[in-house]
Parts: sequence; C-alpha cells; structure tokens
Amino acid sequence: MATPEKPKPPTVKELKEQLPPVKNANAVHQDQLGKLDKLAMAVTNKVGTMGFFFIILAWTILWLGYNVIAPKSARFDPYPAFVLWLFISNLIQINLMPLILIGQNLQGRTTEIRASHDYDTDVRAEKEIEAILLHLENQQEIMMQVLKKIEKLEAAGSG
Repeated sequence: MATPEKPKPPTVKELKEQLPPVKNANAVHQDQLGKLDKLAMAVTNKVGTMGFFFIILAWTILWLGYNVIAPKSARFDPYPAFVLWLFISNLIQINLMPLILIGQNLQGRTTEIRASHDYDTDVRAEKEIEAILLHLENQQEIMMQVLKKIEKLEAAGSG
C-alpha cells in the first residue's frame, strides 16, 4: 500500500522569492516627508526636550526676577502684571502648539508604518517557520523509515 506523498515544503530560496523584502519603516517614512514635514518634526523633537524646557524656565526666571528685583526705573515689564512676558509667552505657545500637533501626527504616521511593517515581518516569519516545521516533519518521517529499515535488517540478520 503506497502512502500518499506530502507536498514538498518550500525551500528558503523559494520563500525569499515569494515574499517581499523587509523594509526599514523609519526610512520609508523619512522618504515620504516633505520639507515642511521635516521642519515640523525637527521643531517637535527639539521642543519636546528637557533642554528646551530649561531654556524657557531660565528665560522666565530671569525675566520675572529682573522685573521684580530691578529698580523701578529700570524695569521694562513691571510687577505684578508682566504684560509683555505674558504676551511673548502666549505668542510662543500659539506658534508652537500647531507645530507640535503636526509633528505628533507625523510621528503617529511613523508608528502606523512601523506597525504595518511589523505585521508584514510577522507574516513572513510565520511562513518561514511553517516551512521549517514542514522540513522537520519530513526529516522525522525519513528518519522513522530509515529506522524501520534498520530494524528489519537487524531482525533479518539475527534470525
């Protein structure tokens, strides 16, 4: 009684030919960015640092400290109103907020691209693992056939 032949598992070379190459998600996203997008990303990356926070903190302390401690005749933004400081702070916030939002949207797009590439990599790995498991099953069957033949030969030789 002949056993039905199992389909031959694909080789690594065949798998590589079937599957698209793995891409760097960061490089793909970088290629999609325009000049303004790159500017928004640069601003978002710089504004979102502790260095920028310390610059704003130092500027605020110096500005407010000078206008509280300096003689009244030397003050340019008198205590307690600090109108000019509030105006400049609001301008900075109003201008940076949309840029940060744009940068965060672009970073979100990077995350989506990375997730898509991770999924593609997972699918590829699943197919490769499946091929490896098929090869292992095939090898197991061949080894069992060889073992049976050896046992038959040993039984025939000792009998």
